[in-house]
Amino acid sequence: MNRNADAIIEVEHLSRTFHLGRKASVAALDDVSCELREGTCLAVVGESGSGKSTLARVIVGLESADSGTVRIAGTEVKPTTARAQLRERAKLVQMVFQDPQGSLNRSLAVSATIDEMLRAHRPDLDARGRRARVLELFDEVGLTERHADAKPAALSGGQKQRVAIARALAAEPRIIVLDEAVSALDVSVQAQVLQLLKKLRDEHGLSYLFITHDLSVVRDIADDVVVMRKGRIVERGTVDAVLDAPQDAYTQLLIASAPRPGWRPRRGMRDALLGATG
Repeated sequence: MNRNADAIIEVEHLSRTFHLGRKASVAALDDVSCELREGTCLAVVGESGSGKSTLARVIVGLESADSGTVRIAGTEVKPTTARAQLRERAKLVQMVFQDPQGSLNRSLAVSATIDEMLRAHRPDLDARGRRARVLELFDEVGLTERHADAKPAALSGGQKQRVAIARALAAEPRIIVLDEAVSALDVSVQAQVLQLLKKLRDEHGLSYLFITHDLSVVRDIADDVVVMRKGRIVERGTVDAVLDAPQDAYTQLLIASAPRPGWRPRRGMRDALLGATG
C-alpha cells in the first residue's frame, strides 16, 4: 500500500489466524490493507465472521496480528501491557463497543466511569475540576446532570451509549473506533446517535473507524468504506462509489439486504448472490 501523508491509521498486510483445534483454524484477517484519512470516517462493513471486529481490535492493540503492521499517527502499534504506553495510546485512540454495559458499574452513578477516565488522563484536575468536566462531557453528548447521577439501570440503551461516547471523549483522543456502536439501538435512536457523532467529529476534529454489519447506516456517517468477507477486503472506495455502483457481488448482496421503507426480502436473492461470489 502506498503511504498517504494524510492517513492517521495505516494498516498494511495484516493477517490473523485463530486455531480452534488440532486441525481447525479460521483466517480472521487475510492480507488486509487499508487506511483512515485524518478527520474522516472509514466504515468497515461485513457480516458476522468477516473479520471486521478483529481488525478493530488489532488496530487498538487488544489483539496481535500474525503478520503485517499498523501505524497510528506514524507510530507502529504493538500489543503492550506497559501502563505508560497504554496511557499514551489511549490519548490517540479510544474504542466504543456495541454494549456499553461492560464499562459501567451497576452500583455506581454512570459519572463514575467518566471520573475514572479523567483521573487517568487529567491529573491536573482536582475533584471539583473533574466534576465540572464530567458535566461538560455529558452536556456535549446530550445528557444532563440528572443522567450523570443515575445508575446504569435507570438509563436507556441510547443514553448508556452516549455515556460510553462521553467516556471516550474524556481522554481527548484523535481517533475513536466504534465497533457496532449503533447496531443494538432502534432506528430512531440510531439516527440521533449518528447525528451526535457527526457533530462531535466536526467540533473536535476527530477521525472515526466505524465497524458495522449494516450498510444502511454507512452513508449517514462515513466518507470511505471497505467491505470485508471471510477475512479479506473485497471492495473499497468512497461511500458514494461503493453504495451507488458496487462492483463485487457480495457488496451487492449487502446493499440489497439492507432494510429500507417498504423493503421485503426477495426469496433466493442471498443464495444467488453468494453463489456468484464463489
